[in-house]
Amino acid sequence: MNLADKTCNEFVKELASKSPVPGGGGAAALGGAIGVALSSMVCNLTTGKKRYAEYENDIQDILKKAAALQQDLMKMIDEDAENFLPLSKAYGMPKNTEEEKKLKEETLEKALKQACEVPVKIVKACYEAIKLHADLVDKGSRLAISDVGVGVQCLRAAIISGQLNVIININSIKDEDYVNKIKKETVHLVEEGVSLADKVYEKVENILNKKV
Repeated sequence: MNLADKTCNEFVKELASKSPVPGGGGAAALGGAIGVALSSMVCNLTTGKKRYAEYENDIQDILKKAAALQQDLMKMIDEDAENFLPLSKAYGMPKNTEEEKKLKEETLEKALKQACEVPVKIVKACYEAIKLHADLVDKGSRLAISDVGVGVQCLRAAIISGQLNVIININSIKDEDYVNKIKKETVHLVEEGVSLADKVYEKVENILNKKV
């Protein structure tokens, strides 16, 4: 059974075990999927309401994008597990001779790059999902505004968590060009994503406290 197909209880139990997967990457992907699912929920509660008729096209657009991101993030749970297993095996390779040391080093470098792939995708997907919440906070039903806040906080945690899984891998990669490329792809997205998530959450709090 795929990790994404497990029940909540089964997944959490597996996460708590000493099994190498799922781990932080899978948890980040699931957290991101939950966050973006809440944007879909708010859209579904908003669509067709006369009060928000002027935003109907935008709501449908958000709903479409959210559904795609949710599906992608759910797939990443198992993709991350599949990509991590080669790294787990590489760490256990012998290094008693110079040949073994060289082979292990080369295998680790390749496996570390592979293990980076999904966390990078998680960062990018969560960034796009946070932007959806930034749009939705002004156009979604006020009755579900707290769900916008919960969703964006899930995504805030997920984008940071994805980046942590990037960092732990690139810290051991010797290919400087690759490391710089990955940093260029992710660092600014995390910074901008977290900043935007904080702004969305502040707006949600102000709406709930009737400050706007």
